[in-house]
Amino acid sequence: MPTIDGLPPLRHVISKNGISARKSLGQNFLMDLNLTSRIARAAGNLENCDVVEIGPGPGGLTRGILASGARRVLAVEKDSRCIPALMEISEHYPGILEVINADALQVDLASMTNPPVKIIANLPYNVGTHMLVRWLSAENWPPFWASMTLMFQKEVADRIVANPGMKAYGRLGVLTQWRSDVRMIMKIPSAAFTPPPKVASAVIQITSLPTAKYPSHPKVLEMIVAKAFNQRRKMLRSALKNIVPDVEQQLKICGINPEARAEDTTIEQFCSFARHIEQISCDELIS
Repeated sequence: MPTIDGLPPLRHVISKNGISARKSLGQNFLMDLNLTSRIARAAGNLENCDVVEIGPGPGGLTRGILASGARRVLAVEKDSRCIPALMEISEHYPGILEVINADALQVDLASMTNPPVKIIANLPYNVGTHMLVRWLSAENWPPFWASMTLMFQKEVADRIVANPGMKAYGRLGVLTQWRSDVRMIMKIPSAAFTPPPKVASAVIQITSLPTAKYPSHPKVLEMIVAKAFNQRRKMLRSALKNIVPDVEQQLKICGINPEARAEDTTIEQFCSFARHIEQISCDELIS
Protein backbone atom coordinates (compact mmCIF):
# COMPACT_ATOMS: atom_id res chain seq x y z
CA MET A 1 0.00 0.00 0.00
CA PRO A 2 1.48 3.41 -0.95
CA THR A 3 2.22 5.90 1.81
CA ILE A 4 2.31 9.69 1.88
CA ASP A 5 6.10 9.82 1.56
CA GLY A 6 7.44 6.56 0.15
CA LEU A 7 8.56 5.38 3.59
CA PRO A 8 7.36 2.01 4.97
CA PRO A 9 3.91 1.74 6.60
CA LEU A 10 3.91 2.55 10.29
CA ARG A 11 3.00 -1.00 11.33
CA HIS A 12 6.12 -2.23 9.56
CA VAL A 13 8.23 0.45 11.26
CA ILE A 14 6.87 -0.45 14.70
CA SER A 15 7.41 -4.18 14.14
CA LYS A 16 10.91 -3.68 12.75
CA ASN A 17 12.04 -1.57 15.69
CA GLY A 18 10.23 -3.57 18.36
CA ILE A 19 8.25 -0.58 19.60
CA SER A 20 5.23 -1.12 21.81
CA ALA A 21 3.28 1.68 23.43
CA ARG A 22 4.10 2.11 27.10
CA LYS A 23 1.42 3.22 29.51
CA SER A 24 4.07 4.70 31.81
CA LEU A 25 4.98 7.15 29.03
CA GLY A 26 1.38 7.96 28.15
CA GLN A 27 1.86 6.51 24.66
CA ASN A 28 -0.87 5.77 22.13
CA PHE A 29 0.33 5.70 18.53
CA LEU A 30 -1.65 7.10 15.59
CA MET A 31 -1.32 4.63 12.72
CA ASP A 32 -3.38 6.27 9.97
CA LEU A 33 -1.06 8.51 7.93
CA ASN A 34 -4.03 10.11 6.17
CA LEU A 35 -5.31 11.18 9.58
CA THR A 36 -1.94 12.51 10.73
CA SER A 37 -1.74 14.51 7.50
CA ARG A 38 -5.17 16.00 8.21
CA ILE A 39 -3.97 17.10 11.65
CA ALA A 40 -0.84 18.67 10.17
CA ARG A 41 -2.85 20.53 7.52
CA ALA A 42 -5.20 21.84 10.21
CA ALA A 43 -2.25 23.77 11.63
CA GLY A 44 -2.20 25.93 8.49
CA ASN A 45 0.63 26.71 6.10
CA LEU A 46 3.87 25.25 7.47
CA GLU A 47 6.24 26.13 4.63
CA ASN A 48 7.74 29.15 6.39
CA CYS A 49 7.53 27.75 9.93
CA ASP A 50 9.61 25.81 12.38
CA VAL A 51 7.43 23.07 13.86
CA VAL A 52 7.96 21.55 17.30
CA GLU A 53 6.58 18.08 17.92
CA ILE A 54 6.57 16.58 21.40
CA GLY A 55 6.42 12.81 21.81
CA PRO A 56 6.47 11.77 18.14
CA GLY A 57 6.79 8.05 18.94
CA PRO A 58 7.46 6.09 15.74
CA GLY A 59 6.77 9.21 13.66
CA GLY A 60 3.21 9.02 12.31
CA LEU A 61 2.38 12.67 12.94
CA THR A 62 5.96 13.64 12.14
CA ARG A 63 5.54 12.27 8.63
CA GLY A 64 2.28 14.16 8.22
CA ILE A 65 3.98 17.40 9.24
CA LEU A 66 6.91 16.84 6.89
CA ALA A 67 4.66 15.86 3.99
CA SER A 68 2.81 19.15 4.54
CA GLY A 69 5.99 21.04 3.69
CA ALA A 70 7.25 22.29 7.06
CA ARG A 71 10.38 24.43 6.82
CA ARG A 72 11.97 22.61 9.74
CA VAL A 73 10.76 20.12 12.35
CA LEU A 74 12.18 19.68 15.82
CA ALA A 75 10.97 16.36 17.27
CA VAL A 76 11.59 15.75 20.97
CA GLU A 77 11.19 12.12 22.03
CA LYS A 78 11.95 10.75 25.50
CA ASP A 79 11.65 7.07 24.54
CA SER A 80 14.99 5.94 23.10
CA ARG A 81 13.31 2.93 21.42
CA CYS A 82 11.69 5.32 18.94
CA ILE A 83 14.85 7.14 17.91
CA PRO A 84 15.97 4.69 15.15
CA ALA A 85 12.57 4.98 13.46
CA LEU A 86 12.69 8.78 13.68
CA MET A 87 16.25 8.87 12.33
CA GLU A 88 15.11 6.94 9.26
CA ILE A 89 12.55 9.67 8.65
CA SER A 90 15.25 12.30 9.20
CA GLU A 91 17.42 10.67 6.53
CA HIS A 92 14.46 10.84 4.14
CA TYR A 93 14.13 14.59 4.85
CA PRO A 94 17.79 15.69 5.15
CA GLY A 95 18.33 19.01 6.85
CA ILE A 96 14.65 19.38 7.79
CA LEU A 97 13.93 16.97 10.65
CA GLU A 98 16.02 17.23 13.82
CA VAL A 99 15.43 14.51 16.41
CA ILE A 100 16.29 15.02 20.08
CA ASN A 101 16.22 12.15 22.57
CA ALA A 102 15.24 14.07 25.69
CA ASP A 103 12.49 14.94 28.14
CA ALA A 104 10.64 17.87 26.60
CA LEU A 105 10.17 19.38 30.05
CA GLN A 106 13.95 19.81 30.22
CA VAL A 107 14.46 21.30 26.73
CA ASP A 108 14.61 25.03 25.99
CA LEU A 109 12.49 24.92 22.84
CA ALA A 110 12.60 28.68 22.30
CA SER A 111 16.39 28.70 21.93
CA MET A 112 16.29 25.86 19.40
CA THR A 113 13.73 27.31 17.00
CA ASN A 114 13.31 30.32 14.75
CA PRO A 115 10.02 32.19 14.42
CA PRO A 116 7.37 31.71 13.38
CA VAL A 117 7.04 28.53 15.44
CA LYS A 118 4.08 26.17 15.54
CA ILE A 119 3.70 23.32 18.00
CA ILE A 120 1.92 20.26 16.65
CA ALA A 121 1.69 17.24 18.91
CA ASN A 122 -0.20 14.23 20.11
CA LEU A 123 0.92 15.03 23.64
CA PRO A 124 1.63 12.09 25.95
CA TYR A 125 -1.40 11.72 28.22
CA ASN A 126 0.65 11.76 31.42
CA VAL A 127 2.33 15.17 30.84
CA GLY A 128 0.06 16.90 28.34
CA THR A 129 -1.76 19.30 30.63
CA HIS A 130 1.43 20.08 32.56
CA MET A 131 3.16 21.13 29.36
CA LEU A 132 0.16 23.16 28.23
CA VAL A 133 0.04 25.13 31.49
CA ARG A 134 3.78 25.80 31.23
CA TRP A 135 3.43 27.17 27.70
CA LEU A 136 0.45 29.31 28.67
CA SER A 137 1.91 30.69 31.91
CA ALA A 138 5.18 32.07 30.58
CA GLU A 139 6.02 35.45 32.10
CA ASN A 140 7.30 36.77 28.76
CA TRP A 141 4.46 37.25 26.31
CA PRO A 142 3.89 36.85 23.38
CA PRO A 143 5.48 33.39 23.62
CA PHE A 144 7.98 31.74 21.28
CA TRP A 145 5.12 29.85 19.59
CA ALA A 146 2.52 31.40 17.30
CA SER A 147 0.03 28.53 17.47
CA MET A 148 -0.39 25.07 18.95
CA THR A 149 -2.33 22.23 17.36
CA LEU A 150 -2.60 19.66 20.11
CA MET A 151 -4.35 16.38 20.72
CA PHE A 152 -5.79 15.57 24.14
CA GLN A 153 -8.28 13.20 25.62
CA LYS A 154 -11.69 14.53 24.62
CA GLU A 155 -12.64 15.40 28.20
CA VAL A 156 -9.47 17.49 28.56
CA ALA A 157 -10.12 19.24 25.24
CA ASP A 158 -13.65 20.01 26.44
CA ARG A 159 -12.22 21.74 29.51
CA ILE A 160 -9.84 23.82 27.44
CA VAL A 161 -12.57 25.26 25.20
CA ALA A 162 -15.31 25.54 27.87
CA ASN A 163 -16.88 28.87 28.84
CA PRO A 164 -18.10 30.10 32.26
CA GLY A 165 -21.25 28.34 33.41
CA MET A 166 -20.40 25.13 31.58
CA LYS A 167 -19.72 21.97 33.55
CA ALA A 168 -16.31 21.51 31.91
CA TYR A 169 -15.16 25.10 32.61
CA GLY A 170 -12.07 25.13 34.80
CA ARG A 171 -8.43 26.06 35.23
CA LEU A 172 -7.34 24.98 31.76
CA GLY A 173 -10.08 26.99 30.08
CA VAL A 174 -9.21 30.14 32.01
CA LEU A 175 -5.46 29.95 31.41
CA THR A 176 -5.85 29.09 27.72
CA GLN A 177 -8.49 31.66 26.85
CA TRP A 178 -6.84 34.44 28.88
CA ARG A 179 -4.01 34.87 26.38
CA SER A 180 -5.14 32.91 23.33
CA ASP A 181 -7.92 32.13 20.94
CA VAL A 182 -8.87 28.46 21.05
CA ARG A 183 -11.17 26.17 19.09
CA MET A 184 -11.77 22.45 18.75
CA ILE A 185 -11.05 21.34 15.20
CA MET A 186 -11.66 17.59 15.12
CA LYS A 187 -12.53 14.55 17.19
CA ILE A 188 -10.50 11.35 16.97
CA PRO A 189 -12.06 7.96 17.82
CA SER A 190 -10.11 5.66 20.12
CA ALA A 191 -9.94 3.05 17.33
CA ALA A 192 -7.49 5.30 15.46
CA PHE A 193 -4.79 4.58 18.05
CA THR A 194 -2.60 1.61 18.86
CA PRO A 195 -3.36 0.50 21.49
CA PRO A 196 -6.82 2.08 21.51
CA PRO A 197 -7.36 4.15 24.69
CA LYS A 198 -10.56 3.85 26.67
CA VAL A 199 -11.68 7.35 25.70
CA ALA A 200 -11.96 9.41 22.53
CA SER A 201 -9.53 12.21 21.75
CA ALA A 202 -9.84 15.63 20.17
CA VAL A 203 -7.56 18.11 18.44
CA ILE A 204 -7.64 21.74 19.48
CA GLN A 205 -5.94 24.78 18.02
CA ILE A 206 -4.60 27.54 20.23
CA THR A 207 -3.45 30.81 18.66
CA SER A 208 -1.49 33.20 20.86
CA LEU A 209 -2.66 36.79 21.16
CA PRO A 210 -0.20 39.72 21.13
CA THR A 211 -1.28 40.61 24.67
CA ALA A 212 -3.52 38.99 27.27
CA LYS A 213 -7.21 39.85 27.12
CA TYR A 214 -6.97 41.25 30.66
CA PRO A 215 -3.84 42.31 32.58
CA SER A 216 -2.66 39.94 35.31
CA HIS A 217 0.53 38.35 36.61
CA PRO A 218 0.57 34.78 35.23
CA LYS A 219 1.78 33.12 38.43
CA VAL A 220 -0.76 34.93 40.58
CA LEU A 221 -3.60 34.15 38.20
CA GLU A 222 -2.61 30.50 37.93
CA MET A 223 -2.46 30.18 41.73
CA ILE A 224 -5.89 31.77 42.22
CA VAL A 225 -7.56 29.74 39.50
CA ALA A 226 -6.02 26.49 40.74
CA LYS A 227 -7.31 27.10 44.28
CA ALA A 228 -10.74 28.19 43.09
CA PHE A 229 -11.32 25.12 40.94
CA ASN A 230 -9.68 22.69 43.32
CA GLN A 231 -12.80 23.16 45.45
CA ARG A 232 -15.16 24.10 42.67
CA ARG A 233 -18.35 23.30 44.56
CA LYS A 234 -17.45 25.72 47.32
CA MET A 235 -18.21 29.43 47.22
CA LEU A 236 -15.26 31.62 46.33
CA ARG A 237 -15.07 33.05 49.86
CA SER A 238 -14.36 29.51 51.11
CA ALA A 239 -12.22 28.23 48.25
CA LEU A 240 -9.94 31.30 48.37
CA LYS A 241 -10.05 32.00 52.11
CA ASN A 242 -6.33 31.40 52.74
CA ILE A 243 -5.01 33.64 49.98
CA VAL A 244 -5.41 37.02 51.70
CA PRO A 245 -6.99 38.21 54.96
CA ASP A 246 -10.69 39.06 54.75
CA VAL A 247 -11.01 37.50 51.30
CA GLU A 248 -14.76 38.15 51.25
CA GLN A 249 -14.22 41.90 51.43
CA GLN A 250 -11.43 41.73 48.83
CA LEU A 251 -13.74 39.90 46.42
CA LYS A 252 -16.42 42.55 46.93
CA ILE A 253 -13.91 45.33 46.18
CA CYS A 254 -13.35 43.65 42.80
CA GLY A 255 -17.07 43.46 42.14
CA ILE A 256 -17.15 39.69 42.59
CA ASN A 257 -19.90 37.99 44.54
CA PRO A 258 -18.18 36.07 47.39
CA GLU A 259 -20.98 33.49 47.22
CA ALA A 260 -20.31 32.74 43.55
CA ARG A 261 -18.54 29.55 42.55
CA ALA A 262 -15.49 29.23 40.34
CA GLU A 263 -17.45 27.77 37.43
CA ASP A 264 -19.56 30.96 37.24
CA THR A 265 -16.61 33.37 37.48
CA THR A 266 -15.40 34.95 34.26
CA ILE A 267 -11.78 35.23 33.14
CA GLU A 268 -12.03 39.00 33.49
CA GLN A 269 -13.15 38.63 37.12
CA PHE A 270 -10.34 36.20 37.95
CA CYS A 271 -7.83 38.65 36.43
CA SER A 272 -9.33 41.58 38.34
CA PHE A 273 -8.99 39.70 41.63
CA ALA A 274 -5.44 38.62 40.75
CA ARG A 275 -4.39 42.23 40.11
CA HIS A 276 -5.99 43.35 43.34
CA ILE A 277 -4.35 40.83 45.64
CA GLU A 278 -1.02 41.24 43.84
CA GLN A 279 -1.04 44.86 45.01
CA ILE A 280 -1.71 43.70 48.56
CA SER A 281 1.06 41.11 48.85
CA CYS A 282 3.00 40.95 45.57
CA ASP A 283 6.27 39.43 46.80
CA GLU A 284 4.61 36.58 48.67
CA LEU A 285 2.32 35.69 45.78
CA ILE A 286 4.87 35.45 42.97
CA SER A 287 7.76 33.93 44.93
